[in-house]
Amino acid sequence: MEIINNEALSRCIRDAVRAELQEHFKTGGSQQTAEERLLSKQELAAELGVSLATLSDWMKKGLPFLRLHKRVYFKKSDVLKAMQQNMTD
Repeated sequence: MEIINNEALSRCIRDAVRAELQEHFKTGGSQQTAEERLLSKQELAAELGVSLATLSDWMKKGLPFLRLHKRVYFKKSDVLKAMQQNMTD
């Protein structure tokens, strides 16, 4: 006894995923604030006005970052919090 066939199930899943993706891109993924967006090394260096070498030095000294595969990303709110802590220390 088959309640729903595989093709119908696949179609339902595809439609649901498509609808969610369309909604996400329609809102521009606006659930994330600017400080929650992940930045690449180049983006963060440009935003802070420092060189990539300086950013690498800061990473060695404890600047928080995320490594996804071979790429490095920064959560802006974490970086700003770490910089504020270092200024008060």
